[in-house]
Amino acid sequence: MNFTRWSARLPGTQRRAAARNDRGSVPAARGEYGKEAEGPDPSADGTPAAPGAGAKRGRGAAPALPSLEALSVREILGGLPALVALVYGPEHRVAYVNDAYAAAFGDRPTGVPAADAMPELTEIGLLPLMDQVLRSGKPRTVKSRRIKDNGSYTVTCTPTGTSEGGGVLIHAADVTDHADAAERLRASERRHQETAVTLQRSLLPQELEQPDDLRVAATYQPGGTDAAVGGDWYDVITLGAGRTALVIGDVMGRGVRAAAVMGQLRTAVRAYARLDLPPHEVLQLLDGLASEIDASQIATCVYAVHDPNEGRLVYASAGHLPILVRAEDGTVERAAEPTGPPLGTGGWIHTSGTIGLPPGSTAVLYTDGLVERRSQDIDEGVADLAAALSGAKGSPQVVCDRLLRSMGVTAEHDDDVAVLVLQHPARTGSRAELFHNAALDLLGGVEAAPRARAFASGVLASWRFSPDLHDLGVLATSELVANSLQHGTPPMRLRLRRTDRRLIIEVTDGDDHLPRRRRAEPADEAGRGISIVATIASSWGSRRTPGGGKAVWCEFALPR
Repeated sequence: MNFTRWSARLPGTQRRAAARNDRGSVPAARGEYGKEAEGPDPSADGTPAAPGAGAKRGRGAAPALPSLEALSVREILGGLPALVALVYGPEHRVAYVNDAYAAAFGDRPTGVPAADAMPELTEIGLLPLMDQVLRSGKPRTVKSRRIKDNGSYTVTCTPTGTSEGGGVLIHAADVTDHADAAERLRASERRHQETAVTLQRSLLPQELEQPDDLRVAATYQPGGTDAAVGGDWYDVITLGAGRTALVIGDVMGRGVRAAAVMGQLRTAVRAYARLDLPPHEVLQLLDGLASEIDASQIATCVYAVHDPNEGRLVYASAGHLPILVRAEDGTVERAAEPTGPPLGTGGWIHTSGTIGLPPGSTAVLYTDGLVERRSQDIDEGVADLAAALSGAKGSPQVVCDRLLRSMGVTAEHDDDVAVLVLQHPARTGSRAELFHNAALDLLGGVEAAPRARAFASGVLASWRFSPDLHDLGVLATSELVANSLQHGTPPMRLRLRRTDRRLIIEVTDGDDHLPRRRRAEPADEAGRGISIVATIASSWGSRRTPGGGKAVWCEFALPR
C-alpha cells in the first residue's frame, strides 16, 4: 500500500486533500496562497467595486484566504520542523516519514513493520503505546524520552481511522535543549542538597565521645531528596569525674541557614558545658545567645547530665519533646515537666528536673521528625515511640535502627530525624570488677588529713594499682583534702572511684567558692595545692553542687 492508496481511505477533507496532493492538481492562482476571486474592475474614476466583488491584487492588497482542500498534506508534513511518521495496521507498517524524521534517523522503507524499520521507536518504548492508541482510538503522549545519541523528544501518537483499518500519526518534538536544561537544574539542586547535608554532617560530632559508664549511639537522617536539610543536632560531652552531658536540639526552619545556626548553638553548648553548670543554667545562657544569633530562628533543646554516683539524669528542656527511659523489665517512663519555651523567646526562667537511669536502663532523646505525622497528634507519636522502645533490645546502635524502622522513617521521609540512645549497662562478673566506689566522710580537725591519706592508701592498694599510681593518688588526695580543710566548710566528703579507664578522686564540701590555679610566689606558704594536682593528674576541675557547696576532682588515666 503506497501513500496514495492509504490516503484514499481517509475520511472527509483529509481524503480530498490527499487526492489533490497525489494528482498534483492544486488550483491555479495568481495570488500568493490561492485562486484569486473574479469580479469587476474598479471604475476609472476611482469608484469602488460592488460589495462582495473580488479586487485585483494591487500594491498593498491582501491576498485571498486559501481553501483548506487546496493545501497539500505532503508539503505541510514535509515542511514541518518536527519529526512526523505515519504507520498503519496492527503491525504498524511504515507509510510515510517526513524530511525532518529522515534527517534525524535516516530514510525508512515503506510497508515494513515499525518494529523492524524504526528501532528508535523501540528504544523509547513507543510500540506498546501505539497499540493502545489503535485499541482506544485516543491520542497518547510521552514526554522527554531520550534516544541514544539523538537527543530527547516529546512524542504524540494520534489515531487516524479508515474504513478498512487504523493508523497512527507519530509527531515527535525535539526537546533536547529543554531536557538538558532540566537535567542541569536537577544536578544543581542535588549539589545544593549534598552541600547542605555535608555542611550539617560536618557540624555534627564526627565521632561520639564514649563515657566510661554509658554506652552511646546516635543517628541523623536528613529529609528526602525534595526537602532541604534542617537544624537537628545532638552531642555527647564528657564533663570529668565520670559525669556526662547529653544534648539534642532542633532549629526551626530548613536549609543552610538553619544548619549554620545549629552549628553555632552546638558550639555554644560545648563551651557552656565546660563550665559544669546545672542544666537549667546552660539553657538560660543558650536562650540569650539564640536571640542574638538570629531572632527569627527558634530552636528547641534538651540538655541532660548523667552522674554515675547518683544513677539518674538531671535535665532541662526548652520546648523539646520528653526524654523516654526504658527500664530493664521493658517498662517505659516519660520525663515529666519542667519544660520551658523554645530557645530565643527570652523572658523565661528555666528549671531542672530528674529522671532515673539505673543500671540496665536505656534512655532515648530525639527530635520531632521521629514522631510527628500530619495524620496524628504528636502525643500519639510519642506514645508509639514509647511502645516501640519497650520492645527494643540490643546495643544502642541497634536500638536506634529499630526505632527508625518502627516509626516508619525511610530515605523518603519528609523531615530530618536525629536520635540519641544511651544505655547504663548492668555489669556483672569480671566486668563489674573494673568498677569500684569508696567514700569517706571527713569531720574536720587535725586528724582529717592523715585519716584521708590512710583511707586512700588502703583503697588504692586493694584495687591493685601500680606503686607509682598508688603514690600519685595518695598525693592528690592529700592536696585536695588539705585545700578543702583550709578553704571549705563542713560537711566534707572524700570519694574515690575507678572505672575500666581511669581513677577519679573527688572532695566535696559546703563552701561554693571554686578554687582556681595560680602561680605561687616563693615566699607564699599556700597556693600550690591545685598546681600540684594539675601537674600530676590527667585532668582536674571543680563545680558547684546542688546543695550549695562545691566538688573538686582530678582524674588519672589507667594504663591499657
